[in-house]
Amino acid sequence: METLEKSGTAQTGNTTSANGNSGDGKMSLPRPIRPRLEDLDLPTGKKARLHRLMYEHGPGNGTMLLLPIDQGLEHGPIDFLGNTAALDPDFQLKLAVEGGYSGIVFHIGLAVKYMNKYAGKIPLVLKINGKTNIPSDAQPFSSLDATVEDAVHLGADAVGYTLYVGSPRQAEDILQMNMVRRDCEKYGMPLIVWAYPRGEGLKTKGGNDSLYAVDYAARAALELGADVVKLNVPEHDTISPDQPKPYNEMNLGYAGSVAKVVTSAGRALVLFSGGSRLGDEDLLTKARTAMENGATGLIFGRNLWQRPMNEALDVTQRIMEIIKAV
Repeated sequence: METLEKSGTAQTGNTTSANGNSGDGKMSLPRPIRPRLEDLDLPTGKKARLHRLMYEHGPGNGTMLLLPIDQGLEHGPIDFLGNTAALDPDFQLKLAVEGGYSGIVFHIGLAVKYMNKYAGKIPLVLKINGKTNIPSDAQPFSSLDATVEDAVHLGADAVGYTLYVGSPRQAEDILQMNMVRRDCEKYGMPLIVWAYPRGEGLKTKGGNDSLYAVDYAARAALELGADVVKLNVPEHDTISPDQPKPYNEMNLGYAGSVAKVVTSAGRALVLFSGGSRLGDEDLLTKARTAMENGATGLIFGRNLWQRPMNEALDVTQRIMEIIKAV
């Protein structure tokens, strides 16, 4: 394995062990190796669908770039106010096709009402659970709003499921996800898990985006049967003393934090989310850091479709160049 330098780039000399520290106090970790589809022990149906996402669409080099449009349910119409054209899902579908994305993510209503004329032109990932942003986030849970069978009927190449790791309702969540996982095995459908640390208990353990929380979510998704796991990049600028040991003393930096959670995800393919709107250079840095440290791909939504079409296509092309260079 390659070793991460303090700054997160490949180091040619003066490396430290995974348990050692660099001169500026940042730990060095082995850089994880991105799992290859051909090396994964997956059923034929899952492998065929993932092949379409990873080789027949998008960058086409065993990676993925997905365009998620689940924010209308999760956040409400507020996310579309900056670019009202994007309120019409046809805008994102055109962006996905013209930009050469690996796939688009829809909930059931949008998939049924808007995908028909794009069938075969852009792969579908059907998001099958969700919630609104109105109730308190202290005990989050996303109920099912569609099924794996719906995904099969719609010609989807994967399903998406949100798992709130750490929620007081996680027992209910895990049981529901297990039902989905079993249906995915039955139908040969890849399972992409949105592994999000959430719940009131995390307030005293570093917060939702701490390295501890995101690392735990990555591992939990792997252990519960995710084929692909979607993660947020963990906080990396400061060390939170509230995190459980030894996370409260870890100083891994940007690249090291990404590498840590990718490693914890094991043989589940990792996609990093874009989150809320970033400036161009910050977004490209996120893309580059993720891909250079073992991610299989990116799932960037608001950072692309909140822009006018010409700008969205331009930034998409720059992200594609980063992905194809790995």
